[in-house]
Amino acid sequence: MKNKKSFFKGALTGALAVLLIMSMVSCGIKLPGTSKTSKKSSSTSNSEELLDDSTKTKLELLEQLVDESYSGDIDMDDLQEGLYRGYIDGLGDKYSVYYDEDETKALMQSTSGEFGGIGALFSQDKDTKVITFLKVYEGSGAEEAGFKVDDILYKVDGKDISGEDLSEVVSKIRGDEGTTVELTVLRGDDGEEYTATVTRKIVQTDTVYHEMKEDKIGYIQVTEFDDVTTDQYKEALEDLENQGMKGLVVDLRNNPGGNVDTVTDMLDLMLPEGTTLSIKDKQGKESVYESDDEHQFTKPLVVLVNENSASASEIFSGAIQTFGTGEVVGTTTYGKGVVQQIFDLKDGTSVKLTIAEYLIAGQFGINGKGVTPDVEVQYEKDAQNPDRDNQLEKALEEVKNKL
Repeated sequence: MKNKKSFFKGALTGALAVLLIMSMVSCGIKLPGTSKTSKKSSSTSNSEELLDDSTKTKLELLEQLVDESYSGDIDMDDLQEGLYRGYIDGLGDKYSVYYDEDETKALMQSTSGEFGGIGALFSQDKDTKVITFLKVYEGSGAEEAGFKVDDILYKVDGKDISGEDLSEVVSKIRGDEGTTVELTVLRGDDGEEYTATVTRKIVQTDTVYHEMKEDKIGYIQVTEFDDVTTDQYKEALEDLENQGMKGLVVDLRNNPGGNVDTVTDMLDLMLPEGTTLSIKDKQGKESVYESDDEHQFTKPLVVLVNENSASASEIFSGAIQTFGTGEVVGTTTYGKGVVQQIFDLKDGTSVKLTIAEYLIAGQFGINGKGVTPDVEVQYEKDAQNPDRDNQLEKALEEVKNKL
């Protein structure tokens, strides 16, 4: 624990260092800068104004009050991390997040598609923030510990995570192989509480599942867009083609998104030549992603989405729709039309910032609006037949009608 008397000086110095590092990496990135409108022209001027004499005086007063009156334990490292986290939280952007060392490590692992984890996929309701188990992988630590699909995640290592962002919760769950994490869930209509300890294993995420349906209609489910997803998707397409596929449904329901390069590479396998995505930065500079004419999917195609299909899922479905390569079935998507960039702060920590808004097919933005389906179908749970999926049935029907 640091000496209390040295905290104020150290905290301010640390906070300023983080802000200056952010300014430097922001100037040097290849992707565009933040899309949020700022009252100042540069991050450095913001930093100087933030740390003026009145701010320093107020921090000194807060430190004095905590030192003299706070009755709980004080961890100076946590207080300093809180300054950094609070600065980013002050942007008021739910997608911009400060990550400490442990969270940064977990974040880097998550984007690769291979990491130490429990072997489960989660989804979060955008209104209630409730996090549920969407999928439990066979042979995973989560399965061995007894967790099930539709369990509502309540606590991680005894701490209530209600209302926290999904990415932050996932970073707490992931960790080194062989270590453990305790999870508490609420289960069933009566909200029965279930707690178990899960041993983390090295997980290579299976982000793509495929099978051949009736009438030679292929089905591909993509759960997220990680580094491993493009190859898995390509393999699924090739396998279905070898089986004589006549049409295809790509299921992106509850897919939270992922890497821009991954989704544009996948679109290159599906679309004719043209612009699949453009990203415009704060200075008006544009990064454009193109598909070539080497590959394109010409059979009947439906992309299945719902209100939890976000970000890269919306890029994929929106581009397919705009090019006229296929139609979109389901419900209006989440509406996350902004891009985040992860910045290395050179001390093991990182910050994720919203840097730009994107245009699908270089034509339209969907932030706050989502992709509107060509055929709208709400999911209806069938109490008599819980395995029935009326949205998938409609998607398959739409493909079949075009054979």
